[in-house]
Parts: sequence; C-alpha cells; structure tokens
Amino acid sequence: MHKLILKPGREKSLKRRHPWIFSGGIDRVEGDPQAGDAVVVCAADGAALAVAAYSPQSQIRARVWDWTVHDIDAAFIAQRITRAAASRSALPAGVTDGLRLVHGESDGLPGIVADRYDDTVVVQLLSTGAERWRDVVADALAGLSGVVRVIERSDADVRALEGLQARSGLLRGAVANGPLMVTEHGLKFSVDAEHGHKTGFYLDQRDNRLALRKLARGKTVLDCFCYSGGFALNALAGGAAAVTAIDSSGPALETARINAALNQLSGAEWLEADVFKTLRAFRDAGRTFDLIVLDPPKLAPTAAHAEKAARAYKDINLLGFKLLNPGGMLMSYSCSGGISPDLFQKIVAGAALDAGVDARIEGWLHGAADHPVALNFPEGEYLKGLLLRVGV
Repeated sequence: MHKLILKPGREKSLKRRHPWIFSGGIDRVEGDPQAGDAVVVCAADGAALAVAAYSPQSQIRARVWDWTVHDIDAAFIAQRITRAAASRSALPAGVTDGLRLVHGESDGLPGIVADRYDDTVVVQLLSTGAERWRDVVADALAGLSGVVRVIERSDADVRALEGLQARSGLLRGAVANGPLMVTEHGLKFSVDAEHGHKTGFYLDQRDNRLALRKLARGKTVLDCFCYSGGFALNALAGGAAAVTAIDSSGPALETARINAALNQLSGAEWLEADVFKTLRAFRDAGRTFDLIVLDPPKLAPTAAHAEKAARAYKDINLLGFKLLNPGGMLMSYSCSGGISPDLFQKIVAGAALDAGVDARIEGWLHGAADHPVALNFPEGEYLKGLLLRVGV
C-alpha cells in the first residue's frame, strides 16, 4: 500500500487513536494514492500506526479504517457494517422501527451513515473512503434481515470538501409503493428520504422528544425549527394546552401537518417564518410560553465556524429566555460539531445572564443510544442539549 509519512511529533493523536489525519501533519506521501485508496500512516521514524482512506482534496487528508495494518477489502467493510447493525439489537424492542445502523467513525466506518426506517435504509456516503466502497456498502445494507431497499442521500455539503459531487437515488431494491414511514413511541411520522434533511428524519432526538412529551401536560409549548413536527406532536401527545411550531420551510411544515393528521393530533399553530424574526416579534408583543424547544440546524460544521455560530446561539437562547413564563423550561440544542458541550453551556449561560434570568440545569441532553460516541472520537458527540428552568 501507499504510505503517508507524518512530520516529527505529529503521531500523538494517532497514538491516542483519534481517527483523523490532517494535511498539516503530513511530511510526505510515498506512492501515488488516488482518492479513497487505503494508505499506511507512518510516524516520522517509519513505524506503521494505522491504515486509512486517502482524501487528497480534504483538510482531513486521511480517515482511519483500522489500527492494525492490513488490506482493506470488501469483506472488511461488509463485516464492519454487519457488526454495527448487530450492536443495535440490544436497544429496547417496540420503541421504534427507525434506527441509526451505522454512525461513521464511532462504528469504525468513517464517512458512512445509515438510517433504517422499517424495511428501508437511507445511506449517506460522505468521504472518499466511503465513496470507494459504495457498492459494497449498498450490498451489505441490503443484505440485512428485513431490508428491501437502500436509498442514497449523499448530498451533504461536506462532500464538496472531499472533491465529490452530490449523489442521491435508489441503490438497491424497488421504489416504495407509498410514503416512507417510521413509528416512534407510538407516534407515526412520514419520512421524506428524497428531499428531507439528512436522511429524512432526526432519529437522534428520539429520547429527547419523549422527554418533552412527559413535560408538556397543561403547558403552552413553542417548538422552534420544528421541521416535520417531531417535538410539536410529542407535546400534543403529552397533553399540552397549546402548541406553536415555527419553521422557515413550507414543505417541512406540510409534512408536519400530514404527521399531525396521521396521529389524529390537532390544535397546533404551524407558522412558516424566520425563527429569529418571529421570536423578536413575540418578545415585542409580550407573548410568553411555559416550555420552549430550540433545535436550530447546524450553525458550525467545524471549529472554524464556532465564533460566528456562538453569536447566533447566544442570540436565540437569549430570546428563548425572555419568552419564558416564570418557572418555565427551555430545551436548547446544538447539533454543530464545531461547538463543544462545554462551549455550548457557556454560550447559554451568557444568554441567561444577558436576559436577566436565573436559570438552572435540570438535565443534559444527548443523542439516542443508536448514535454512540467513541471515546477516542469526541467529535462524534455532535448533538448536545440542556434542559433548563428559569426562576419563579
């Protein structure tokens, strides 16, 4: 195999088993590896450290497949996918038929994300290494018990950083006769695998949606960036007195209305609007709520975007605090990989201070168990949240 030789002293992160090798740490490349090829990563003294997928255009120049140097072949990729899917079998039965089967680096499959919705798997191939094994990944996912089709949604912006074009469409099986559906804690949701966010639904928020349901009885609830209504419908199912849901996407809100009808849940106010502007209008009008959910889209995909994103997170949390009734609760999230949990908590604390409220943390919120975080890859904890209560 080809080799990446690191600069002296740049092997420390690899010895801690962090799976990314950045371009600035590489002294030279031996051989002529092409995008997606396997390369042996070596310390400056020549010691072999790992085998990784090469990405010549990305700042993350290689992503580790394994810490033992060997050929990376179809059997290796298929075995990793089978292992990842099998590890989800311990999750509670009957909770949902929607699961993340493959979670990138945390499953030893960098750049590969696969979500299962009943008999359909939607996969994202986000790196050159993942792209290299497209057919193997598709076959392995299609071979899982009960899977009848595999759909690709490799259209995320990060593919451009890898020098890859967006790709989407049916990979294996036949087109579904009807809409893709997922059932979660007794609620049904329509999933737009073709045009929706990510793979069509936010499976990572499953536990947090149920937590909201348990808090909602008798409360006025505001769901910001509501997408297809996951939090809003759980609030209604939990007996909320009133629910207002805001999103800037008309198609997302139409899906939310469809989901409300599927579950025979009525009474929500669905607003197609800019969330920041609407919250300022609510503040100026003196409108308040008992329970507010802030779940904005990714604002800082990398640490380089953190400063700008921090201002937006502070702004929206400040508005959220100002719209809470005394004793009210705020569920605030960040799904930005460039914002660490510690930084997020500091941002929200600053927002509470500027809003002039006393707030306490009643819970730390995370992705569901099918979105594991490898200890050697803390960046895998992209979703972080706080459950806060303001003083009476």
